[in-house]
Amino acid sequence: MKIATAAYPMDFLPDWDAYRAKITSWVAEAAGQGADLLLFPEYGAMELATLAGAEVAADLEASLHAVSDRVRDADALHATLAQQYNVHIVAASAPVFDPTIGARPVNRARFFTPTGAIGFQDKQIMTRFEREIWGVVGGHPLTIFDTTLGKIGILICYDSEYPLLARAMSDADLILVPSCTEALTGYSRVRIGSMARALEQQCVTVMSSTVGSAKWSEAVDTNCGMGGVFGPPDTGFPATGVIAEGVLNQPGWTYAEVDVAHIAHVRVDGVVLNRAHWVEQTGRDVPAPILPLR
Repeated sequence: MKIATAAYPMDFLPDWDAYRAKITSWVAEAAGQGADLLLFPEYGAMELATLAGAEVAADLEASLHAVSDRVRDADALHATLAQQYNVHIVAASAPVFDPTIGARPVNRARFFTPTGAIGFQDKQIMTRFEREIWGVVGGHPLTIFDTTLGKIGILICYDSEYPLLARAMSDADLILVPSCTEALTGYSRVRIGSMARALEQQCVTVMSSTVGSAKWSEAVDTNCGMGGVFGPPDTGFPATGVIAEGVLNQPGWTYAEVDVAHIAHVRVDGVVLNRAHWVEQTGRDVPAPILPLR
């Protein structure tokens, strides 16, 4: 398959037509390059808040509701584009008020296939900003999507920094990591997490990022990152584990060719077998004793 992962700038949009034109242009470009799977970043949907005006976009609470109110329309657009261009699309994640969860919003990525099938994945673990200031909460549990491209999981940004979440998706061929990080430190944490998860589970991880300035929002005002596709540094993959990467803070798609047969092979006959040997850690979560050596 060919993967396209976005370094995506958020814009202040004058109206819905501008949003539709922007997303259509991005999808058309990737499809025109032969991409089968398109990954947009975490919270890239916050630009939908600008459709309600500058005052709403600048207000942390009001912007959550404004975006959530537009998600159904955005989903219809992405579903149409997935079918029109015969691609799989993971839309930029958005805050969604889901009555099955409670009064506070979740951070939700939605997955659209060319056949019209739709799935979603909620973020599991919130950052300090999300939990302490914004009031975004964890949502529905992890899911692996069985697609014509292979088995695909999604770990949204901070979730990629937790190995047990990836372990719950050890049957996935691909783990997608849509991210939104304001500084190089945050980008580096998610990148390192993504690469570590590819190493541990002997799979391919795909990272997307928001980039550029969005001064109209306190939540996503500064953004740092780039697209990246990573695998285990083992048989059939680059020695560095880096299959493809973009240019830091430069908007656009990063493309990579991935063969799921290589994933299956390295899991059975790699130089090392991290995924299979994971269980040998069982029982080793007991803290090691502290030995004074002064």
